[in-house]
Amino acid sequence: MDEDDKQAWQHFEAVTRPALILSPPTFLDDIAASLSRAGIQEAVAGHDSGPIFDWLMSLFQLQGISDAVAFAYAAEHGSVRWREIEAALSDEPDCPRLTSYWHFHHCRFEKSAWTCSEPHLLHRCPLPRHPLRNGRLNQAAYSLFLFIRDICDSDLVGWIDHRLERADIGVGQPDRAEAMREALLHPMSHIFGVSYKVLSMTLADLLLCGDPNRERWVATGAHMIAIDSLVHNLLHRTGVLDRFECVHEIGPDCYGPKGCAGLIDGLAERVDARAFNPSFPSMFPRFIQHALWCFCAGDGLDICNGNRIDDTNPCRNSHCPAFETCDCLTLK
Repeated sequence: MDEDDKQAWQHFEAVTRPALILSPPTFLDDIAASLSRAGIQEAVAGHDSGPIFDWLMSLFQLQGISDAVAFAYAAEHGSVRWREIEAALSDEPDCPRLTSYWHFHHCRFEKSAWTCSEPHLLHRCPLPRHPLRNGRLNQAAYSLFLFIRDICDSDLVGWIDHRLERADIGVGQPDRAEAMREALLHPMSHIFGVSYKVLSMTLADLLLCGDPNRERWVATGAHMIAIDSLVHNLLHRTGVLDRFECVHEIGPDCYGPKGCAGLIDGLAERVDARAFNPSFPSMFPRFIQHALWCFCAGDGLDICNGNRIDDTNPCRNSHCPAFETCDCLTLK
């Protein structure tokens, strides 16, 4: 490692340490409590895909809109459940695209325009009947259902176990968690309408706390990283991206060879998460990513939030605990 790289890592550790210190040490307990309320641990133990599907869809609807607005819409209009789609497809709908997961590609249902790839069958199609916020979510619900039914043989838990077992190159081996992570994310990223970010976020919670005795699940969940605009912009403002010469636009590049996710993985190799809670895995990229998100989010500490910062000028928030080490770069 040359001197510039060494200094870049030292800066990265220093400028993010306040976020790690301030992040709630109850991170795993909070996830476990949320899953318990949804009955997910019992569903995992019983290989019951229905409750897991319902829970996943409640989180998939958070894409492209604030959490508060998404939850308010669902509370008023309702969502979609496994048993509803199961019943709808048991009637063998006329549309050939509902035959299987592989047939479902290019459904193209649009709620606002009330059209799809088979418009002459739309009036008899069950897909539009569910009161989701937009047509993409209706498609996502059916794509996820068909993935679990056809790819996982209706047993998502068993499929996850099998995929992780096949990808496992051995405890202690370099890149073990990354190989298992990709064994899940690669096939599931083809589910229609589900962003890589939301998929990583939801799978992380399921794997970390769905069954703490499943070692492969926990090891994989600890390495699920979800990069959103808050985390990306924090790494830009603090100068981390610039110092590593990997400035990029938010999006797929965040998961590329010189992206945000890789940097957080690298930081996790240098920061022992047990210092923040002895029950944490020593290498815990998901906790680090979540801590950075909390540092920025309005629902968290709301410190490095773009809504509070004029990004046309360097940040002047001297009350920020990272201010002395931050490069205070502009985004614009």
